[in-house]
Amino acid sequence: MTIMIPAWENGVLKPVEKLEAHQRGLKHKAVSVFVMNRGRVLIQQRAMGKYHTPGLWANTCCTHPEWDEDPADCAVRRLNEELGISGLYPSHRDQIEYRADVGGGLIEHEVVQVYVADAPSGLKITPNPDEVMATRWVDFYDLSADVARHPDHYTPWLRIYLQDHKAAIFGDLMRAV
Repeated sequence: MTIMIPAWENGVLKPVEKLEAHQRGLKHKAVSVFVMNRGRVLIQQRAMGKYHTPGLWANTCCTHPEWDEDPADCAVRRLNEELGISGLYPSHRDQIEYRADVGGGLIEHEVVQVYVADAPSGLKITPNPDEVMATRWVDFYDLSADVARHPDHYTPWLRIYLQDHKAAIFGDLMRAV
């Protein structure tokens, strides 16, 4: 199945096949979600069948919106598609642009709408095995420390978020502690 994503080519936003956008390093739209519960972050280990960064740990979910899809609607949709999570409505935290080599000659050059959702204790999680091989809740500060100690266990974008955008994404949590 060919997946088309909104990407800029020669300064014009147009639908581009997802793999081609990554092969050419085209800037494209993306959405990232962090689900939180009392200072803990839900992270996922990417399925081994993913065409880039398989087996690495990432934020709760991330994706590319469909053409003309509202980023907030995309965030809700992907929480359900990747993790079987429903009933959460993430709030927008920031827009972040980054460019990162994700291996295999592929480049993520994303303009990301970042969302955070507060989860109730006992949140039902049913990972889609085509997308996610494992999930775990980890204390925010433990996650930050582990990413610094073992960056090769984590996706480039999660490393970038925690290194360069921690205050914008997790500001409330950082002020509360």
